[in-house]
Amino acid sequence: NVHVGPDLRRGLVDLNGTGEVVGGIVVMRYGENALATIDAVKAKLESIRNGLPPGVSIEPVYDRSGLIKRAIGNLTFKLLEESLVVALITILFLLHLRSSFVAIVTLPLGILIAFIVMNAQGLNANIMSLSGIAIAIGAMVDAAIVMIENMHKHLERDAGKKDHWQIVLDASKEVGPALFYSLLIITLSFLPVFALEAQEGRLFKPLAFTKTYAMAAAALLAVTLVPVLMGYFVRGKIIPEHKNPINVFLLRIYDPIIHFVLRFRWSTIIVAIIVAVGTVFPFQRLGSEFMPPLNEGDLLYMPTTDPGISITKAKELLQQTDRIIASFPEVHRVFGKAGRAESATDPAPLSMFETTITLKPEDEWRTGMTVEKLVRDLDDAIQFPGLTNAWTMPIKTRIDMLSTGIKTPVGVKVMGPELDQLSELGQRIAAILSDVPGTQSAFPEKSVGGNFLDYRIKRGEAARYGLTVGDVQDVIMSAIGGMNITSTVEGLERYPINVRYSRELRDNLPALQRVLIPTPTGAQIPLSYVADFSIEKGPPVIKSENARKSSWVYVDIRDIDVGTYMKSARASIDEHLELPDGYSIVWSGQYEYMERAKERLQVVVPLTLLIIFMLLYLNFRSVAESLIVMLSLPFAMVGGVWMLYLLGYNLSVAAGIGFIALAGVAAEIGVILLTYLDKAFRERSDSGRMNSRKDVRAAIYEGTAQRIRPVMMTVLAIVVGLLPIMWGHGTGSQVMKRIAAPMIGGMVSATILTLVVLPAIYYLWRERSISQQRGDP
Repeated sequence: NVHVGPDLRRGLVDLNGTGEVVGGIVVMRYGENALATIDAVKAKLESIRNGLPPGVSIEPVYDRSGLIKRAIGNLTFKLLEESLVVALITILFLLHLRSSFVAIVTLPLGILIAFIVMNAQGLNANIMSLSGIAIAIGAMVDAAIVMIENMHKHLERDAGKKDHWQIVLDASKEVGPALFYSLLIITLSFLPVFALEAQEGRLFKPLAFTKTYAMAAAALLAVTLVPVLMGYFVRGKIIPEHKNPINVFLLRIYDPIIHFVLRFRWSTIIVAIIVAVGTVFPFQRLGSEFMPPLNEGDLLYMPTTDPGISITKAKELLQQTDRIIASFPEVHRVFGKAGRAESATDPAPLSMFETTITLKPEDEWRTGMTVEKLVRDLDDAIQFPGLTNAWTMPIKTRIDMLSTGIKTPVGVKVMGPELDQLSELGQRIAAILSDVPGTQSAFPEKSVGGNFLDYRIKRGEAARYGLTVGDVQDVIMSAIGGMNITSTVEGLERYPINVRYSRELRDNLPALQRVLIPTPTGAQIPLSYVADFSIEKGPPVIKSENARKSSWVYVDIRDIDVGTYMKSARASIDEHLELPDGYSIVWSGQYEYMERAKERLQVVVPLTLLIIFMLLYLNFRSVAESLIVMLSLPFAMVGGVWMLYLLGYNLSVAAGIGFIALAGVAAEIGVILLTYLDKAFRERSDSGRMNSRKDVRAAIYEGTAQRIRPVMMTVLAIVVGLLPIMWGHGTGSQVMKRIAAPMIGGMVSATILTLVVLPAIYYLWRERSISQQRGDP
């Protein structure tokens, strides 16, 4: 029976559950611009559309250009919002439009410089690279704000007494070095991010690069362009500080606080220590995860069924699940794939389904529907025996599969020599994990249980008939697996001609035993004379990792963070499972990324803190003052931890990036205030007015209360500049919120430390030095 048919099929695709279609996958070259490539492919498809045969159309079913455009658009809008808010803060505090212009102009210039360097380096505009600029905007304008505010101080005191440009020079020299060092500290504080590797490194290094470029540009502009612009623009009538309504309001609040602090110094410090220790409470209750979920706007349904499934059954299951998914009103298009494409880069078996679900815009969804609720409803609707559901997102899954091979948040890789034992251990681990709170499904891969036709050639019998082992194998292979005997040319196309027995004969063991095999003498003998046939059990798939056989368990979790789940899961496995000798388990999935990033940061963060301390010492030339500024870092962490706890966020690499950024800006606030305190102390010492504790108290009051405006401007520029991120809901906002939240909370606690605790510590230190100079015991 000879007929025309397809080659051996290893995969199929379906559209909306309506039937099979022909699918194509476009693979982009490494390092190319994704958006430009997608646009070019779409343009090419459009150009060939008119030349297609009647009834044939090409429909793009998934591309990430929508995600890219939404993310870039959202971050660009946030950058504009932040810039406007920072500009408003500057105008309100200075009440001098031209002075505000000097500060504001550093923002677009600094961002432009960062974009120029990005372009030269080949960095694309994406969620992470734009996020680096977004979290830097407030800090970028800080140096200019402090420089201009100090210029206002000098103009109030020396206008008409000194040359205008001399006033500019004096004001710049007074705070310029400290500001440059503080901006350098903010820049270098991101060194730990550059030390991240693998997936976390690829994700966050663009953010670190752009933030570094933006802060380096701000530092350069602060000591070059800003003084020149101040000379030209900071002129005319300057509203005195004591007449500025905002400054009067701040001083009215802060004046009694600083007097109380200077009177009850030790009590203030002890209360601050208690508050810091109390942060252990929320910290212990924070969950942990690798990354917050990035809403890509589309879903990927990736169930697994039993190995060895026929293509007919795979087609049936795929169409059934696709039809159910397509029936939901929030779904725009469903594109399902079972098995592999004709590509060496897609080694998926028929038992692996991948259904890409393109969703409609959220404003077309049912009232109250969210992505999380939609996934739960879909999961409840698709319940087939032997089909284990897994819901994720397309890009995330591609990254996970390339990194660890695990498509679920948590995976267990069981290693050992014997497949039977691996299968048993996988089943036991899945059963144990199914009882762990938070487990949605635990599915062990089947490393045994496949049915195979096993044949053993009778070498002695074959030789007696004049047959070789190869002769017998050729007959068996052509009968069961098929053999390409020639090819046919149809126009410009070439097709193989394959010969094999029909399915009813290939699956019939007695029929195979009766297959005739020719001998050199011309006689034909049944195949059973020279080979024994039997149906045997065996492994449908053999996996190995690090030269050891392995079996995987996929674990999907719900309503729990990965870190908390892992603690419970590991404890449960340690309690209920005893591994035989020669066997081991490796936890994988997102947990693997978390542990790798944690181990890396534990080494790099202390080194970075040491570098920050060295820069502080170069600025102050004092170990004591450098240590006082370093104290601001743990107190800044207090507010960051409480902010994460109150918002219900988990600790993640994104939150860690926020804490790293917070350390730099917290150090900057400490440097600014300590510079003012040193200046006030030095002026009194030089004039011979530093002889008693009362003089120390007066110097600290001058350096704090009289400098409340620049400190609050600096803080508010950062905090208010980050607020637009917190009220955003667009693509990429979930990641950005985790970065901004600890920065906002930490700046609040760092400001309290700077304005309340730091003066008390400074008082005790200076009081001791005065006592030593006077010879007091």
